[in-house]
Amino acid sequence: MMLGKYSIGIGDRFAHEGKAQLEAFQDAAAMGVHVVPVWNKSHREHTIVKTVPADVRKEADAAVHALGWTGGYFCDADHIGLKNVDLFLKACDFYTLDVADFIGKPAAPETVDAFVRKHQKHTGTLRIPGIAEQFKVTPEQVRTIAGKFLLAAQEAGRIYRRIESVLGKGNFVTEVSMDEAQAAQTPLEMFFILAALADEKIPAQTIAPKFTGRFNKGVDYVGDLRQFEKEFGQDLDVISFAVQEFGLPRNLKLSVHSGSDKFSIYGIIGKAIRARKAGLHLKTAGTTWLEEIIGLAAAGGDGLATAKDIYAVALSRFDELCAPYATVIDIRKDRLPSVDTVRSWDSNAFAGALRHDRTCREFNPDFRQLLHVGYKVAAEMGDRFLDALKRFESEIARNVKENLLERHIKRVFLP
Repeated sequence: MMLGKYSIGIGDRFAHEGKAQLEAFQDAAAMGVHVVPVWNKSHREHTIVKTVPADVRKEADAAVHALGWTGGYFCDADHIGLKNVDLFLKACDFYTLDVADFIGKPAAPETVDAFVRKHQKHTGTLRIPGIAEQFKVTPEQVRTIAGKFLLAAQEAGRIYRRIESVLGKGNFVTEVSMDEAQAAQTPLEMFFILAALADEKIPAQTIAPKFTGRFNKGVDYVGDLRQFEKEFGQDLDVISFAVQEFGLPRNLKLSVHSGSDKFSIYGIIGKAIRARKAGLHLKTAGTTWLEEIIGLAAAGGDGLATAKDIYAVALSRFDELCAPYATVIDIRKDRLPSVDTVRSWDSNAFAGALRHDRTCREFNPDFRQLLHVGYKVAAEMGDRFLDALKRFESEIARNVKENLLERHIKRVFLP
């Protein structure tokens, strides 16, 4: 089972926007760029919204059937580990192995020794095509890298083999996620991480490293653009070299997590992948949920009232909602509008504050981030919210499609 050259992970918290999302991919294909949709949802999101992986599969299959989509598509068990992978085995064919918690924890000394011996041939001067810098590699450096990353690679191997034991070899796509690590991986670390994954015989088709800068949920990248450009290009070069060196899948590509709305780096990413003829997996999630709120607000009446009520409750439960996402949000409470202020807004004011349009004077990134993590409030509304999604489907679908096609697919994948 092979993932296409370009793919996007499309989260959909409440499993109502599958057709609108897929229409964006259809339009992109008509423009000549073929991107594979990957519906992704994590165990945490399922727990909060009270859904199960089969709901994601049902949504994806229904959208594909309704629109006659003939391209590939996948359902991603997003950020799973050994504790919860079994919950996804019947519904998913894409698995994001999250091993960030194992980074920095030591592997057994004998396995570190064996890794250093096996990769002794890569010590000395290491040249990676595309990277001007030559790396002077000592056995001690390899040992240090193994001490930091080998256990994580071994854990990825354990998760992978559990999935393979049920689904069979070649029947699913594997991604390895290290994006929630403390620091960005250096080119040398990436090289030996890929060596360790190859040693574990994991046929990874995407890998999600940590990049310098902040990838906050639902808002633009914060960081040094030149440094990101350097790191992203070097990671592409390392992957290309490691595929040849270690026999990894030829379609192995970078995955950018929390990749939604990172407008300032989309041009950098697009330029780099086109220059190297490389693939890319861009993972988004909560933006679809935000477009639902925008659609409700734009519809006015009960839709706008529902959107305002969600914000009022989210603000009152700020600490509870933000705590699980503390590392990927940056909200200043003093820049959040009061409930009374929001109650006074019309449809345009609410949508303008939430829609990610930096040219709009009303846009408020703090407001947007709080609602991004506030989907639990909507889930607790039950039928009131779900019925609103159905009643105002046309307005919501228009916003969902436009966001995915215009702000993401076109900006990343079209020159």
